Amino acid sequence: MKRLHVHVSVEDIPHSVGFYSALFAAEPTVVKDDYAKWMLEDPRVNFAISTRGRQPGLDHLGIQVENTDELREVYARLDKAGGAVVEQGQTTCCYSKSEKSWIDDPAGIAWETFHTTGESTVYGDGTGENGARIAHEKQSACCAPATTAPKQSACC
Repeated sequence: MKRLHVHVSVEDIPHSVGFYSALFAAEPTVVKDDYAKWMLEDPRVNFAISTRGRQPGLDHLGIQVENTDELREVYARLDKAGGAVVEQGQTTCCYSKSEKSWIDDPAGIAWETFHTTGESTVYGDGTGENGARIAHEKQSACCAPATTAPKQSACC
């Protein structure tokens, strides 16, 4: 069963944990100095916050799957949706090991599709995603309007 993923950049983890814990009537399943995550069942969402170098606000959305069959299904949907799919592959992100790909929706919001395969003791440095996005932007630069800087996102 798939789960919606929402990642919000915040300035203050303890203050934000208090706010979202009250809002969701649940404590986070993961809390670190720079990150927290709620795995909620009602609504079914993986809601994460971090202070990983972005301005406060929506960082990205995503679809988390539970197995490789669901991941292939969602990857097929990405191809059907159109736009450039950035295949990140195996990576460490948000204190987890995952396989993931990215696509930007028509409004420019980054969507992540991923299958978490294990835990990690480190957050991850985002180089896989950032490298994939930068390579994609260089590849498509001949066909796209110039941008002021590559879009970089904290991961899940």
